[in-house]
Amino acid sequence: MTERENAADRLAAVKAAIAQACREANRDPATVTLVAVSKTFDADAIRPVIAAGQRVFGENRVQEAKGKWPALKAAHPDLVLHLIGPLQTNKAKDAVELFDAIHALDRPSLAAALAKEIEKRGRAPDLFVQVNTGAEPQKAGVLPEAADDFIAACRRDYGLPVQGLMCIPPVEEAPGPHFALLAQIAKRNGLDRLSMGMSADFATAIAFGATHVRVGSAIFGTRPPVQR
Repeated sequence: MTERENAADRLAAVKAAIAQACREANRDPATVTLVAVSKTFDADAIRPVIAAGQRVFGENRVQEAKGKWPALKAAHPDLVLHLIGPLQTNKAKDAVELFDAIHALDRPSLAAALAKEIEKRGRAPDLFVQVNTGAEPQKAGVLPEAADDFIAACRRDYGLPVQGLMCIPPVEEAPGPHFALLAQIAKRNGLDRLSMGMSADFATAIAFGATHVRVGSAIFGTRPPVQR
């Protein structure tokens, strides 16, 4: 079996699992966007997934994405690229230029940097505020109790049109309560996009209203080691 056929089979299996989770949650599968997480995979590994019909991809690091996505997007203008990893303020320019959505908005300094680059370039990626639902000190994200004020400040002080929220639950805890908390914060702030759920828990995330699920190795196979 060719790599293209492998990619097509893996992608189809993930889409079928998403459709099944949507049926169980009484939701339309069209309301859930699959973000294929291509971090650490090179362009040669990504092309078969594009050929299999996937159009929305996610990367964790700006520098890595800069090395492979400009050419891929030039060849396939309908591709949509999401930044799903933490974003340093000094990478805001590159992020605004390259990504169609940024899931890592979590502090005033980054809000200010993004607002500056969006105004300068006349290009506004969709913005998701990352919420650290588990209050984990090693993890990025605004704390749940500070989320309302931060969302309001993004809109009022920086003119940023926040579209949604993102979270990554602690690995040792049941994800459901974290997804429920994110959905509650989104609802009271008038946000209708929820980026939550990965390979192990996207069915649960869909049950709690996820609009974007982030799936990587189930589509691409075993990840190559990260080059530092």
